[in-house]
Amino acid sequence: MTVDLAPAPGPTERRARVAVAALFFTNGALFANLVPRFPQIKSDLGIDNATYGLAVAAFPAGAIAAGLAAGILIRRLGSARVAVVGTVLTGAGALVAGTAPSVAAFAGALLLAGAMDAITDVAQNAHGLRVQRRYGRSIINGLHAVWSVGAVTGGAMAAGAMALDLSPGAHLGTSVILFSAVALVALRFCLPGSEARPDDAPAAASTGAGSAANPARRRTALVLSALVVVAIAGALVEDAGSSWAGVYLADSLHAPAALAASGYVAMVGAQFVGRLVGDRLVDRFGQRAVARAGGLVAASGMGLALAFPTVPGTLLGFAAAGLGVATLVPAAMHEADELPGLRPGVGLTVVSWLLRLGFLCSPPLVGLVADATEVRLGLLVVPAAGLLALGFAGVLRPRRPVAPAPDRAAAPAVAARSGEPTP
Repeated sequence: MTVDLAPAPGPTERRARVAVAALFFTNGALFANLVPRFPQIKSDLGIDNATYGLAVAAFPAGAIAAGLAAGILIRRLGSARVAVVGTVLTGAGALVAGTAPSVAAFAGALLLAGAMDAITDVAQNAHGLRVQRRYGRSIINGLHAVWSVGAVTGGAMAAGAMALDLSPGAHLGTSVILFSAVALVALRFCLPGSEARPDDAPAAASTGAGSAANPARRRTALVLSALVVVAIAGALVEDAGSSWAGVYLADSLHAPAALAASGYVAMVGAQFVGRLVGDRLVDRFGQRAVARAGGLVAASGMGLALAFPTVPGTLLGFAAAGLGVATLVPAAMHEADELPGLRPGVGLTVVSWLLRLGFLCSPPLVGLVADATEVRLGLLVVPAAGLLALGFAGVLRPRRPVAPAPDRAAAPAVAARSGEPTP
C-alpha cells in the first residue's frame, strides 16, 4: 500500500516558520519588559497586595473581554496581520502601564494590553498551526519555546535597564519601538492567502447532523472543557511567575531588585528548555505522559521551595514550575484545534479565551491570601496547579503519530511522495 507523505517544506514555508517564530518572540518580549517593574510600580503607587492583585488582574480581564473577537478579525484580515497589529498595541499598553501616574491608569493600560495580547495570542497560534500543517509535522512546541526566549530576553532587558537606572519611559519606549519593528518586518514573510482550510465545510456539516450527533457533541464539549482546565493550570503558574515572583523575592525574602527580577526569568528560562525539547518528548512518550510528569515536577519543585524559603531555593522552585508546565498550553491548544465536530480554529479560540480565567483569578486570589497571611502561602497556587495538571492530563492523547495535513487553501496541491522520509 502506498503511503502519502507530506511534501518537504519549501522556501515559502521555511520563511513563514521564521516569521511566525518572530511574532512569538516579540509577544513574549514585550510584556516581559514590563513584568520586572511591577514591584517598583506597586511601591511608587503605594498600593497594598490586594489592590495590586486586582490591578494586575485587569490584564487577563481585558483578554477575556476581547478574546472571542480574534476569530472574527482573523477571518476578515488574516491571522498574520491581526497578530502584528495586536503586537504593536500590546506594546503601547505596556508602555502606558509602566509610566502610569495612578492605580486607575495602571489598570486601564493593562486592560488594553491584555485585550490586544489575547487577540495576538490566538492569531499567532492560528498562523503557527497553519504553517505546521504545511510542514506535516509538529512545530508548535518549538514556536512556544521561541516565545519563552522572547520572555527571557524581555526580562533580562528589564533587569539590565533597572540596574542601569533607566527610567520606565525610556526603557519601555525602546522595547516597544524595537519589537514592533521586528513584527512589521516578519509580516512580509508570513503565509499569504486565505485562512480557510479544505475541511471547513465538512466540519461545519458534521456539527448539524441531527440528534445522532448529540453524544459526539457532548463528548467533544467535555473534552474541550478538560483541555481548558489543563491550559488554566499552565496559566496559573505563568501568572504566579510574572505577577508575584518579583514581589515575593523582594518583599518576603529581601532580595535586591535586580535579583528579584530573576524569579520570572528563571521560570520562563526553564519553560523555554521544556518547550525546546517538548516536540521530541511528545513524539516519544505522548502528550499525556509528558503532562503528568510535568505536573509532578511543578508541584514538588515549588512545594519544596515554599516549604523551605530561601532565595536560591525559590529561584529553583520557579524554574521547576516553568519546566513542568512548559508543554501544557501548546498541548491543550493543539488537541483543541483537532477536536472532531468543530470548525478549524474554534477549539483553539475557546481554549485560548478561557485559559485567561487562570490569569484573571490568580492575581487577586494570591493577593487576598497574601494580605490575610503572607505571599508565601498565596503562592501555593503553583503546586496546586501542578496537581491540577497531573489530575486532568488523562484528557490528552497518548503517544501517536502526527498526521500530515498540508494547507492547500493557500498553496497549490503538491503531488504526494512515496518512499521518502517525512521532513
